Formats: sequence, structure tokens, C-alpha cells
Amino acid sequence: MKKLPKGISNYEELIEDGYYYVDKTMYIEKLESLADKRIMFLRPRKFGKTLFTSMIENYYDIQKAEKFEKLYGETYIGKNPTNLKNSYYILKFNFSGINTESEETTMKGFREKVITSIKSFVTKYNLDFYINEEQTTEGMLNSLFEAFTYQRLHGKIYVIIDEYDHFANELLGFNTEKFKSLVSKNGRVRKWYEILKQGTESVVDRIFITGVAPITLDSLTSGFNISADITKDRKFNEMMGFTQEELKKLMNEQNIKQEEQEKLLPIMKENYDGYKFSIEATSKIYNSNMALYFLNEYVQYKEIPKQLIDVNIASDYSKLEKMLDLCQDEERESIIKKTIAGEGVLTEITEKFNPAMEFTIKDFSSMLFYLGYLTIVEERLGKAELQIPNNVMREIYSSYFLDRITKKGELKVSEEIYNKILEEIALEGKIDKIVEVLQMYLNNLSNRDFQNFDEKYVKLIFYCIAMNLKIYSVKSEMEVNRKYPDILMVPREREKGYNVIMVEFKYLKKGEEKKLKEKQKEAREQMEEYSNFEDIKDIEKLNKYTIVTVVDKIYLEKL
Repeated sequence: MKKLPKGISNYEELIEDGYYYVDKTMYIEKLESLADKRIMFLRPRKFGKTLFTSMIENYYDIQKAEKFEKLYGETYIGKNPTNLKNSYYILKFNFSGINTESEETTMKGFREKVITSIKSFVTKYNLDFYINEEQTTEGMLNSLFEAFTYQRLHGKIYVIIDEYDHFANELLGFNTEKFKSLVSKNGRVRKWYEILKQGTESVVDRIFITGVAPITLDSLTSGFNISADITKDRKFNEMMGFTQEELKKLMNEQNIKQEEQEKLLPIMKENYDGYKFSIEATSKIYNSNMALYFLNEYVQYKEIPKQLIDVNIASDYSKLEKMLDLCQDEERESIIKKTIAGEGVLTEITEKFNPAMEFTIKDFSSMLFYLGYLTIVEERLGKAELQIPNNVMREIYSSYFLDRITKKGELKVSEEIYNKILEEIALEGKIDKIVEVLQMYLNNLSNRDFQNFDEKYVKLIFYCIAMNLKIYSVKSEMEVNRKYPDILMVPREREKGYNVIMVEFKYLKKGEEKKLKEKQKEAREQMEEYSNFEDIKDIEKLNKYTIVTVVDKIYLEKL
């Protein structure tokens, strides 16, 4: 049994140390078949981009020819090698981890990354080249290309740039003006890319670039307008991340029995699956890092992880608020509410973001797609319909939304209150405490908020509070074609005997108070209908409630 490769992004290390590799080498062949030699490919964080770049680095490296069979013998490309294998000098850059506190630290970090990569290149291939660190970054790159040409080495350079936009994303989220300075006409980053472009006319044959979002592309257009973006190409939809079949093979390799897989796969599907990056694609993708985290925990302890999201991944997504603040449009709030509730967003996906221009609502929706918070569901009216891909992303959204309205209302909901809510729901099957918190939020909404207030908004706040109760899986009717209870809270570990909660919501506007009993009756009747559904009628310890809200006053009934 091979070890799980969680957290390993070095392909050579992964193979030599006996880790399992989900074979993506067939995409080398597909990439070579493209007319374009300079490729841009974007995916959300933690989708295996760095491991993929390491895989192609080792495949094309002229110095790794003797290790080809060892590194690729068991893979698709090992059995179907291309003519270009082991034929390039690999010049690799990785721009992650740069300190973006100021323009100076950002440029210093960029410079250090460039120097480190050039030094590594010179040492690895034993080039006769003096690195003059007094030069600018573009000057050093230009000198390297000139030296490479002068030495007339057999072969050309393959440039790999990993996380090309990492520091740009950081700056764009925190300081747009500093970002613009770096990529402006006279900016150092832009000039560096101009030299890279010049290199393609002489010593650079191929380029492969990964990142998260096409933020800097438009700003760098005149400096670097030679890459073809295949991010949404259907042929490459599954190039990173795991398909369901790949995940099953991985589980078989770990000797996870079929009956165990039948228990685990629905949980993993609900929380890590759902990504589709091309309208025409037929397969959905699991976030590979999240899936490996889950399986690593399960293989070690033979139980489902208490936390379904790796804390390291959660911290990566903590930047959501900064990125969302780029868009000041009031419609942003509407999109957040709609997507948490399970509704789709219909939009054209922005191909290039231009920070010099206003960040529109279309850009906002597109950014959520590139970051992995929304994914393509289908094509409609010539546009992409985007939805939240899975429960983990919905949990992150819910935390963001709840935090936003908590700050807006200057409220404070302590950990102690959440503990009381959880204890009451799980052990007693009551929802009085969570309704008290819901009432607190409603009391702090402004009159302006109530102008567009409805049942959906009340349910949304309840849903977000419930999503913070980590031992529960929270389902809403929006997720199941509207023929479902408004809220169904099911404990993730049913064997512990915790209570299940089902809630139906209704809402009355000001002046409709006389319809209260009518609305309560309507809610009760719907609950009885849901109680006869196949997947609900046999649930043990099911507690049913109706909530009718009249403006900001809550009426709770237990059935």
C-alpha cells in the first residue's frame, strides 16, 4: 500500500518515497498537441498546481533522462512518451509567499524569488554565468538569456511560473494603488515580463504558467501577451483535482473496503466535489487537497474527521472578505445571499481583470468563480450559471455573511452562546436558543433592511447560524429543487443519538399580522407533507418546528 501524498508538491520526492500518485501525465501529451507553446492555466488554491508543474518539470528536464523510467515508468506518459521528453533546460519561478506589506517588501520579495530561481538554474546546468545582483530583475533575466545564447547549448529553455499572481492577488485585496504601481507601464514586474517575452524570440521555446485569477493579465498585456489561457477549455477540465473514479482508485489503494467507501463517498461528495471549470465539461471535480486531508485522517484513525475542512485550507480562504471588498456595488450583498440560499448567478465570466477600471458586479461574480467559491453549473442564455460547489464552500460563505451582519449590527455572539445552542439542539431537540439569537439579529436590522426583507432572508440568517454548529450537516430546500423542508439539521455522527431538527419558515410583512394563524397552519401542513418523504419519514429523534416572522417578531411552534 502506497502512502497518501498529502501536502507533497515535489513530484520526484513523491515517486521516490513511495507515495501514491493520481496519474495526470496524459495531459502532457494534450498540452503538446496544442498549437500554442505558451500556456496559462488557472485553478483555485489547493488544487494541485504546484505538484503538476513539478511533474512537467521532471518530465522535460534534460538532466532527468536517466531517471525517466523510475519517475514515469508506471504512468501513462511513461508508456506513451512524447518526442520532447527530457529535451529542455527548465527555468522555474514560484511567486508564492511574498511579503506584500508594502510596495518595497513586495518588490524585494519578487526580486529574491527571481534571483533564487536564476541561481538554481545556473548551478543545476553548470552555466558559465555571473549573477550580478546589482542589476534589476529584468536585467538579470536578460543577461541570463544572452549568456545561454552565447554558450550555444543543445536545446532551449522551458519556463515554468507557478503562482504567477499570488503577490498580485494579495496586493489587489489590500492595496490596489500599490498593485497598479508594480504593473504599470514603468513597473518592475511588467518590465520583467517584457524581457520574458523577448526571450521567446530566441532561447525560450515553451512557457507554462499557473495561478488563481487572471488579475494581472490585462495590466501586463503589452509586456506579456503571448500566453493562451486554457482555464475553461473542456479538454483540461480534469487536469487538476480528482474525478470520482480517481478518488475511488485512491481509496482502493488504501485498502478501504467497498462498504466503507459507500459510507465515505457521499460525505466527501457533499463537501469537496462539485467543481466544473468549463461549460461544456461533463465531469465534476473534487478539491484534491481537501480529499487527501479527509482520507489521511480516516486512514490514520478509522473514523470520519471531526473537522471536515483542513485548518490550513480554511486560512487560505480567509482572504474572501478582502477580495469581495473590491466590489462596492450593493448587488454584491444580493449575490452573497442568493448563493448561500442555493440560487444560481447568471453571468459572463471575465477573461481579464483590469484594476485600472471599476471592478464591476460581473467581475465580482467571475472572481468568485476563479477563487473556487462559485462554480459552473450549466450554460443558460449564452452565459454561465454559477453556484456554490459544495458544503465546505457554503460554510465559508455562511461564516463571512454572518460575520458581516454581526459587525454591521455591532453585535457579539460568544462561543458560550453557540455552545448552549448546540447543547440544546443536540441533547434536547429544542431550538429556543438559536431562535433567540435569530431574534437578536432581526432586532438590529435597519428600516432600510426591512424594505427588501422576506422569508428567504430570515431563513438565511438561521441557516448561517446553524452552519456554525460543526457537528451538524445543514440542508436547505433550495438545494433539492425546492421540494424539501426549509431547514433540515442532521448530525454528522448519527450513531451518537443526537437530535434531528426540521424547520419550516413563513414571513408576513407589516400590516399582515391578521394572517398569522393562517400562515402557521400552512407551515404545519407543509411539514406533514415533508414528514412522509422517503428520506425523512424514518428519521429517529426528528423534532419539527414552524417559524412565522411578522416583520421582526418571531412566532415559534413545535409540532
